Amino acid sequence: MTQPYVPERRPIASRNYSVSIRIATWIAGLGVTPNAISVAGMIAGGLAGVAFALTKQAAAGWLWFLAAAALMQLRLLANMLDGMVAVQTARASPVGELFNEVPDRVSDTAIFVGAGYAVGSLPELGYLAAIGALFTAYVRAEGKVAGAHQEFCGPLAKPQRMAVMTLAAIYAALAPAAWQPQLVAWPGRTTLAWALLLIAVGSAITTLRRLLRIGKALRKEPK
Repeated sequence: MTQPYVPERRPIASRNYSVSIRIATWIAGLGVTPNAISVAGMIAGGLAGVAFALTKQAAAGWLWFLAAAALMQLRLLANMLDGMVAVQTARASPVGELFNEVPDRVSDTAIFVGAGYAVGSLPELGYLAAIGALFTAYVRAEGKVAGAHQEFCGPLAKPQRMAVMTLAAIYAALAPAAWQPQLVAWPGRTTLAWALLLIAVGSAITTLRRLLRIGKALRKEPK
């Protein structure tokens, strides 16, 4: 008898919440496929990037910041539910892992690049944060290819990156201008620029930490 495919998933505590299980069961009952949920998460991530960029163009930029925050959380919700539905419906597969990983990289890039063009931000920091996020995922995937387990450690793995960006978006939307932190090296750059700088630095630390842990695992050294 063929054993069902069991993907190596990121540990997420909220998967065990009763409300999460009920939502996943409901979605599975509707016949929605896990891959469709993954694509929906990518669309939410892309729209979050657009919302960030629109904060510079629209008069009510604060509304677009809040929209970006909501869309990023929808992206994370989809990222959680696609795996849960795949397991519940026995549809987990190697192809499903492609749908899990590739849309995530599109979402990350769209969000960080879009945030770079937000009001009070800096495009260069957006691109830098996007590169950092992509590289952390690349190192994780390479560790698995090399024969180690997937390394999901932080300090700025995907959930933490999205938490930083969501909080920054909400703060940028609701805090008075006088309360927005200034980047001294870049006059006029405020909350979103700080958030992207934190993402870039934190991603570099995360990448190094993952490399060290993967190296130990491949050498069969104790952690």
